[in-house]
Amino acid sequence: MAEALKDQFGIKIPHQLADTLTAVFPSFEATSFVRTCLVGYEPLSLLARAHHLAANLHRYLPPYYPDALEILLRSLGPRLESVSNNGMAPFFYLPHTFFVARFGLDHFEHSMQAQYELTQRFTAEFSIRAYLERHPEATFARLREWTTDPSVHVRRLVSEGTRPRLPWASRIRSLQLDPGPGIELLERLKDDPDLYVRRSVANHLNDVGKDHPARLIEIAARWLQNATSERKWIINRALRSLIKQGNATALAVLGFQNNTCAEILHPHLTPSPAQIGGAVNLSFTLRNTSNATGSFLVDFRIFFVKASGRAAPKVFKLQTIELGPGAQVPLSKRVSLAQMSTRQHYPGHHRVEVLVNGEAFPAGAFELLPSDSV
Repeated sequence: MAEALKDQFGIKIPHQLADTLTAVFPSFEATSFVRTCLVGYEPLSLLARAHHLAANLHRYLPPYYPDALEILLRSLGPRLESVSNNGMAPFFYLPHTFFVARFGLDHFEHSMQAQYELTQRFTAEFSIRAYLERHPEATFARLREWTTDPSVHVRRLVSEGTRPRLPWASRIRSLQLDPGPGIELLERLKDDPDLYVRRSVANHLNDVGKDHPARLIEIAARWLQNATSERKWIINRALRSLIKQGNATALAVLGFQNNTCAEILHPHLTPSPAQIGGAVNLSFTLRNTSNATGSFLVDFRIFFVKASGRAAPKVFKLQTIELGPGAQVPLSKRVSLAQMSTRQHYPGHHRVEVLVNGEAFPAGAFELLPSDSV
């Protein structure tokens, strides 16, 4: 199993943080800071460790926030040169962003400039949310300016930081109730030249669809008019949750009819029983039963047994296919049953369905046994 994220943010971090601060602020009490930070550090989660460090920054830096922030900003390393393959290194600045979110709300301009710098080294998507709640008009006005910023990291912050359901962060209830202010920003970013930003736009829209599916479908249909291939990609990704639910209107926007003229032949699951830690293979044949060429969006879902014993479905993407009248095609997919941080497996009866344009077709079931079963 992969190393836990919190262990990659281990006891070296307080030492490194003290070193960067001492380099620009020689009177910083580095030894006391590190000793205090390490008290109770080990059992804390990643986010809790970052909050703990932020609190101690406040304790050991000058009491006047603008003075403390000036030191913190002078201690920053270079801006990121890439949007990928940066590993855990940028997480070093997570305590910095939490410091801004917790202690800077009464100093709007200083804090917005700090987040502008921090997001180009890590991300300010977590800290900006506090400002959206405390200073909504001023923060949205600044974000509108940043939609045309030269930095891809700053433009991404605009869409990612305003996501109503951002992972690892508290929800912005006002944007869940009325996603309009966020959508206004997305309208400015929908044709951004960088995939890093466009992916964030799609994820933001996917969040919107969980609370306002009709609003998302309206946006998708409108954005598809004279859309580039890049914008079509955004729309497909934005609609993914509704598509997994078999939402007929969302499917229709993408050109898939819900009254499917298709059948599933020879569904087969191997092995059965399967074992936790192994894999299960699904195979079947998809046939177009109509007299016309049809487009088929094919997914499947497994009803995984949870710790409580109840079953909950997880949808897996498979393929989008165009088939002529009466044509058929064999399809297959292997699904890992290894234990993961994002999905734990439990023994029991696992039902499987194939989804064709949102319509469910039974594909059998398999028994899942503990990993130590013979």
